[in-house]
Amino acid sequence: MQPVQDVNHLGIAVRSIDAHRQFYETCLGAVFESIEEVPDQKVRVAFLKVGGVHIELLEPTAEDSPISKFLEKKGEGLHHVAYTVTDLKAKLAELREAGVALLDQTPRAGSRGMAIAFLHPKAGLGVLTELCQPAGSHAASA
Repeated sequence: MQPVQDVNHLGIAVRSIDAHRQFYETCLGAVFESIEEVPDQKVRVAFLKVGGVHIELLEPTAEDSPISKFLEKKGEGLHHVAYTVTDLKAKLAELREAGVALLDQTPRAGSRGMAIAFLHPKAGLGVLTELCQPAGSHAASA
């Protein structure tokens, strides 16, 4: 099986980016990069960097968004861990063949032009796992 390349980012569900951004910047020294809305996922995302690690603060933009549902069920906190892969389609095929439970059978568009797919939390010991293929990677994915 092809290995993941690295941890791409940590996704943290919040009710308000504005209410939490200062903590990451002031207390932890995170560097704010940008905010992007991903309409099809009904989420607003703030991108911050701490050393070599990216943090995504995920704020719902609708009551029926996956992040709203997560917040209702579990409250604010760690939502997912994302890993970079070089060929998302191939990685999903390998995982499907190995019997890993997938939430996304095929890649879809994510923030920053990445192709993304989620594995079922039961596949990652209760942790929601996202696979990301950055825009411009060698294999076409979406």
